Amino acid sequence: MTSPPNSDTPLPEGLIYGEDGRVRCRWASAAPDFARYHDTEWGFPVDDDHALFEKICLEGFQSGLSWRTILAKRPAFREVFCDFNFERVARFEQADVERLVTDARIVRHRGKIAATINNARRACEAADAHGSLGALIWQYEPPPPARRGREARRPREVVSKTPHSATLAKDLKKLGWRFFGPTTAYAFMQAMGLVNDHDRGCAIYRECEAARGQFTRPAAVR
Repeated sequence: MTSPPNSDTPLPEGLIYGEDGRVRCRWASAAPDFARYHDTEWGFPVDDDHALFEKICLEGFQSGLSWRTILAKRPAFREVFCDFNFERVARFEQADVERLVTDARIVRHRGKIAATINNARRACEAADAHGSLGALIWQYEPPPPARRGREARRPREVVSKTPHSATLAKDLKKLGWRFFGPTTAYAFMQAMGLVNDHDRGCAIYRECEAARGQFTRPAAVR
């Protein structure tokens, strides 16, 4: 719905009215589960290590697929990967890879499953080196105005990666992480609140900005 009830005034491109009358980013209406994800998760800052690790892994699994597919399978992913407790996943062995490639509830991609186990070990290393995975990740938050996503770009300009996401992907690759390129890294930054990429006309934009303003960035332990 691009116009409010009893109105002929259309919304700008990229926005849509939800069934509750609130203005949202258009993609929030693309699938039944998207509105809740859009309203309560996407763009809000996250410092929980396991949540950050989950998103890194799921963005990797999404490569070549749709987020709708991954979101529908997320409960199963959480079950088989121990709620993305990377300390536990790091102890998985080859037998676990063989077990998981037969589990139809998840994406049965051997390389991505192996990468998740590898990345769990890298996450453990990051937590040891920095005090938390979040302390490493949040070092890559872009400075203003770049962190404000769409606000800092020309109208209708859509990007899939940025210099900041390229740097994050490159640095993690040097540390041994897999299936985390610049495009995946930017999707991760959008979802975890390192940038606020809600359209400025979206009702959730200000909520994300408020959450970011109150958010305490994880600090590295010296």
